[in-house]
Amino acid sequence: MTAAVEGLDFIALQVTDVPAAAAFFEEHLGLRRAPASPPGAVVFATSPVPFAVREPLPGTDLTGDAVPGLGVALWLRTDDAPALHARLVDAGVEVAGPVQDSPFGPMFTFTGPGGYRLTVHGG
Repeated sequence: MTAAVEGLDFIALQVTDVPAAAAFFEEHLGLRRAPASPPGAVVFATSPVPFAVREPLPGTDLTGDAVPGLGVALWLRTDDAPALHARLVDAGVEVAGPVQDSPFGPMFTFTGPGGYRLTVHGG
């Protein structure tokens, strides 16, 4: 039998300031830390796929004009996209526009830690 990928198992964003990025995801998105994280990372208790912020891997340069994650679409699920949108706008988070309809429910995109563009949908 040939080995095959079953699906996503873990997602981590590489950031230059792990404590600040972790605080952003906790304070603005309500994520909660997992009971344990490896050194240099903060893992959140998300489901079905664990999510983390971590120090850059060796050889990864996050400085300069490059947009982190360019070409990758990372969507996060919420139970109330309009309420989360309002909370992020009130907190001064860079939001790319109003909540819009999508095949996955209401959605919007914002800029998170390290300049990553993240999309939220649901609710």
